[in-house]
Amino acid sequence: MSTLSLNDLLNAYANGIFPMSEDRHDPSLFWVDPEERGIIPLDDFHIPRRLARVVKAEKFQVSFNRAFHDCITACSMPSRGRNTTWINDQIIALYTGLHEQGYAHSIECWRRGQLVGGLYGVSIGAAFFGESMFSRENDASKVALVHLVARLIAGGYTLLDTQFITAHLEQFGAIEIPREIYKERLREAIEQTSDFYSLPAAASGSSILQSITQTS
Repeated sequence: MSTLSLNDLLNAYANGIFPMSEDRHDPSLFWVDPEERGIIPLDDFHIPRRLARVVKAEKFQVSFNRAFHDCITACSMPSRGRNTTWINDQIIALYTGLHEQGYAHSIECWRRGQLVGGLYGVSIGAAFFGESMFSRENDASKVALVHLVARLIAGGYTLLDTQFITAHLEQFGAIEIPREIYKERLREAIEQTSDFYSLPAAASGSSILQSITQTS
C-alpha cells in the first residue's frame, strides 16, 4: 500500500476497513476487513465490581486529548506478553494527523505525574473505532476504557468498534457480529452526530459510573 492521505484513511473507516502493519518496524501497511467484527454494545457495557471500585476511588488522574502522541507511541511499544505491535511510524503519523483535525482522540491515565495507561481511537459521526490501548500499571487501560465508554454514552455515540475481540474485552461485554450487520450499523452511525466533549474534563469516578449504569 502506498502512503495514505488522511482523507483516504477517513474514507476507509467510513467503509468499514482499517490499516495495519505486520510489525512495528515494517514500513508497509495493508487493509483489514474482518468477516466477524468486534464491538462493545454501549447499552450493555459491563464493569467488573473490582474495577468499579478502582474507578470510584480515582486511583488515576484521567484526561483526554492531553497527550495523544505520547499515548499512541506507548501503544506501539512492546509490553509484557506482546513482543511487537502493528503500529508503525506511518500509522503514528497518520493518526496524529487525524487527531490534529479532530477525528482521533486519546484517553490517558496518570499517576504521580507519569503517563501509566491509555487508549486512542477514531471518531466519525456517532461511531468510535477503538484502535489500541496500553498499561504500565494494573487497571490503567481498563479505567481508560470505562471513561471512554462514559464519554461515548454521554455524547450520543451508537457504535463502539473494537475491530477484534479478546478475553480482555469480553469481560466488558464485547461481542462479534457478521461483517454485513456491522456495516449496516456503521452506515447508520456515521450519518448521526455526536459530541466527544459532552462530559467535563474533570468528571468524578462516581459520575462516570453513574452515566454508564443509567444506560446499561
